[in-house]
Amino acid sequence: MIYIDTTIYVNVNNQSYSYVPLGEPCEFKLKMDSKNAYIFEKLFLQLNSLEFENAVRAHIPYLQYHLDESNDEIDLRLKKIYALIHEFGDEHTKDFVEQLPYFH
Repeated sequence: MIYIDTTIYVNVNNQSYSYVPLGEPCEFKLKMDSKNAYIFEKLFLQLNSLEFENAVRAHIPYLQYHLDESNDEIDLRLKKIYALIHEFGDEHTKDFVEQLPYFH
């Protein structure tokens, strides 16, 4: 199967990506093949699920926030998302990601 380089528009804040610019402003414009773009969908779905678990956990007072493993899992997914953005972004995007705490 042949994958063609394409442009995708990623919005980490809204946990979305698109092959066409939508009405909302995109945070990142990346060049990658469609096979790699699908990874964003998987990571965003995982992130959404983990955030739901956190919302449920927030209503259980005896579980302390800083000891919650799902917080670490959310951070791991965000690191992966920003690693992809760094890999497929332009120089301006790479510079931005390198300044984030997740990059170090």
